[in-house]
Amino acid sequence: MAFETWLIYLLAATGLSLSPGPNGLLALTHGALHGRCMTLYTILGGCIGFVVVIALSIFGIGALLKASVVWFSVLKWMGGAYLVWLGIQVWRSPPISISAHTAVTPRAAGSLFRQGMLAAISNPKVILFFAAFLPQFIDPARSLLIQFAILAVTFAVIEFSVELLVASLANRISTWLTKVGRRFNQGCGAAFIAIGLALPLRNSLA
Repeated sequence: MAFETWLIYLLAATGLSLSPGPNGLLALTHGALHGRCMTLYTILGGCIGFVVVIALSIFGIGALLKASVVWFSVLKWMGGAYLVWLGIQVWRSPPISISAHTAVTPRAAGSLFRQGMLAAISNPKVILFFAAFLPQFIDPARSLLIQFAILAVTFAVIEFSVELLVASLANRISTWLTKVGRRFNQGCGAAFIAIGLALPLRNSLA
């Protein structure tokens, strides 16, 4: 993978991690209810779940590549269109919030871990997103296994860092999101729209 391609992926993955989603909301909620240390299990479960989804997406894309390079190009353009649609949905979405008066029920580490993992792998939107997102950064001429390792580790590190920050500042962030969450969602939505429009075109011109 070319270094400049990885840098673009790094920025895009950071934007994805910062945008509203089930795992971010779970980290926010668990951080407020159970504290940062216990929420580490939630975050770790989510990161492992994302790696599983990335593996399924990349090697599914690899099977498509073996069948037809043309269909791989089609997938890129379809993926770009999906990212634009997703950006519009994020733009329109209301700000996320948590209840300050939720009753706290102690949870075992294993339970928090499973919740984080299930939030990542059981959401069909996550699978669709990676199926649309990852082809923009895959080079058919290079090793798929090495690219999987780079993309998966990069995303897992970013997601872990962002969710840990969210969990650590849960009480402050939840108040902030109530005030400016709408504009924050619009910014994330605009980023997805820009990625969806720019990446397929960039790849076609490369």
